[in-house]
Amino acid sequence: MTQLTLTNLFATNKADVQDKTPSKADPYATAAQSAVVLRSGAEFRKNRVAAADMLTTDEAADLAGVSRVTINAWIKQGRCIGISNLRRGFKLPKWQFEPQVFELIQPISNALGVTDGWALLAFLENSHEALDRRTPLVALDQGEPAERILQLAVAEGH
Repeated sequence: MTQLTLTNLFATNKADVQDKTPSKADPYATAAQSAVVLRSGAEFRKNRVAAADMLTTDEAADLAGVSRVTINAWIKQGRCIGISNLRRGFKLPKWQFEPQVFELIQPISNALGVTDGWALLAFLENSHEALDRRTPLVALDQGEPAERILQLAVAEGH
């Protein structure tokens, strides 16, 4: 069994994490370490939903030339990325409606085996070693073939 070694990426001071390395008797994160990670994740999600590139379902519907009901159906099917908004409804990244990206959302969703907006967003916005540490979005913008991005999604989905 591989032991997980935690580094304190999110702590802002020494009080946040009392012991950076787990003891041999207890290889698990402390409650304080877990709380720090959970708080930082919640803060990240809140900031991502509030980012300037995020659209409401009504704005997305206007941009795509369809109804809000269609946008909601697309989200449910994994055809488009929708992130649950804390207030209600969804927020959607505007960049997904670019033709070269939009045509890949459903195949990526199928390849990953997910329709969850956060999972799709994470795949497209996080760097990948196979893309020379570029994100799939940057790689596409820089001319990487869509098939290469889809192959990466297939590999990650298995």
